[in-house]
Amino acid sequence: MKKKIIVISVLLIAAFAAGIFFYVNRDGKKAVYKTEKISRGEVKSVVTATGTVNAVTTVSVGTQVSGTIRTLFADFNSPVKKGQLLAQIDPATFRAQVDQARANLLSAQANLEKAGVAVVDARRTYERNKELFSQNFIARSDLDTAETALHAAQAQQKVSEAQVAQARASLRMAETNLQYTNIISPVNGTVISRSVDVGQTVAASFQTPTLFSIAQDLTQMQINASVDEADIGQIRAGQDVSFTVDAYPDTDFSGKVSEVRNAPTTVSNVVTYDVIIKVDNPELKLKPGMTANVSITIETRPDVLRVPNAALRFKPAEVGGKGASAKELQDIKGTKVWVLENNQPKPVGVTLGLSDGNFSEIVKGDLRTGQEIVTDSLNKKGSSTTQRPPPRFM
Repeated sequence: MKKKIIVISVLLIAAFAAGIFFYVNRDGKKAVYKTEKISRGEVKSVVTATGTVNAVTTVSVGTQVSGTIRTLFADFNSPVKKGQLLAQIDPATFRAQVDQARANLLSAQANLEKAGVAVVDARRTYERNKELFSQNFIARSDLDTAETALHAAQAQQKVSEAQVAQARASLRMAETNLQYTNIISPVNGTVISRSVDVGQTVAASFQTPTLFSIAQDLTQMQINASVDEADIGQIRAGQDVSFTVDAYPDTDFSGKVSEVRNAPTTVSNVVTYDVIIKVDNPELKLKPGMTANVSITIETRPDVLRVPNAALRFKPAEVGGKGASAKELQDIKGTKVWVLENNQPKPVGVTLGLSDGNFSEIVKGDLRTGQEIVTDSLNKKGSSTTQRPPPRFM
């Protein structure tokens, strides 16, 4: 006898917990209604999107000269300081170019001295011939020849000066290229990628090759989220953001919207906009390149009367009997929900507010906390008989 009582009690408790009610209509057919209790709680409207975690500032370090990598001084995940040596290209060729440019400068300087001596000699000859011409000891043509020689010597001196300047510039260029064989970090940060190995030849042409990528500060990250054009109008700077990454599926991270960019991205006729989300990363859990599943909070309303969205989609298969009449249904305008009274579904007109996809706020309607609201009905086969698609509301 006790065993039977226990079994019956368990069955009654299970039926009550599931919120399932039975009733018999005029034809004697059973219908099963699933219900949930109306509650008060938070309703949060969010926009969901996906994005990529990136460092706030990532610097690509390249080379301005071509050559063979001789030595590497940094590797993946290496912390580096501004001005630190990262790698070195074999400098032998560039040192030879410096020596050659220095020799060319010395030669140009010697030619300049020679040109200066020639100018002095031409000026003495001109002054002497000028004195002789004034005493009628030489012809006018001799004086003109001496004057022409002086001007030619002066012009040659200027050419030599230009050659010295050119040689000096070539030397500076050669010395600069020699310095470029040392690949220096431009910022403090962490090396997140290295694209070269010792012995590899790099060619600096129209596009500078990237040797290292350095993240300036991995404790401050950002998410580049792609938000659909239908939702972008609701996004504002300063809105709270929660997100997860696949590496830590049970951890909720938080951030804030810092920027909504105006440049559209179109892929297969789908238009999205880039939304920048600032994120603190003190534990360095987030790594560049991770995929983030983002929820941007548009509005939050705490402690409001709310109903499950399944109740908004419910519509009884039959109307009549001890339930609502067709006239009663016509008198209720707008959105309806159904509550159980004497095990019969009764329609109640409501005005909806905010929705978060699971619950909707009830702004107006004859409902109270704890009241049983119908969310679905089942036929003989156990299948749902709900026919109405979900309503659209803000």
